[in-house]
Amino acid sequence: MNRTVPAEEIDALARAVLAGLPEPFRQRCEDIVLQVEDFATTEQLASVGMVDRWELSGLYEGRPLPDQSIWQSGDMPPRIWLFRMPLMAEIRSTRVSVETLVHHVVIHEAGHHFGFSDDEMHALEAQHDH
Repeated sequence: MNRTVPAEEIDALARAVLAGLPEPFRQRCEDIVLQVEDFATTEQLASVGMVDRWELSGLYEGRPLPDQSIWQSGDMPPRIWLFRMPLMAEIRSTRVSVETLVHHVVIHEAGHHFGFSDDEMHALEAQHDH
């Protein structure tokens, strides 16, 4: 794929992935804010121990549901960030479709929202493959 996918298209694909999650997951994702940017900030990279902005295609920021309490106030809403330029680079190098890659990244980041381990996320993703 040589075209550059606009942020709006990535955003729409990501929203479709969340909307397509099985219940009760879908309902528990309604408060997640999706954001598409070209690259992660230096602070976002540092938060996951990375330096190269081309290496990070998605990020979950927020308190995972298992750690949340009804008494917490002032928390920012949880966010799933998708970084367009690293996604485009990964699409070019792996030849996967934009739909497949956005699906993979959103499922992975949503898994962090639920406090899932990587193994649990792989199982959820396999179950939710389109």
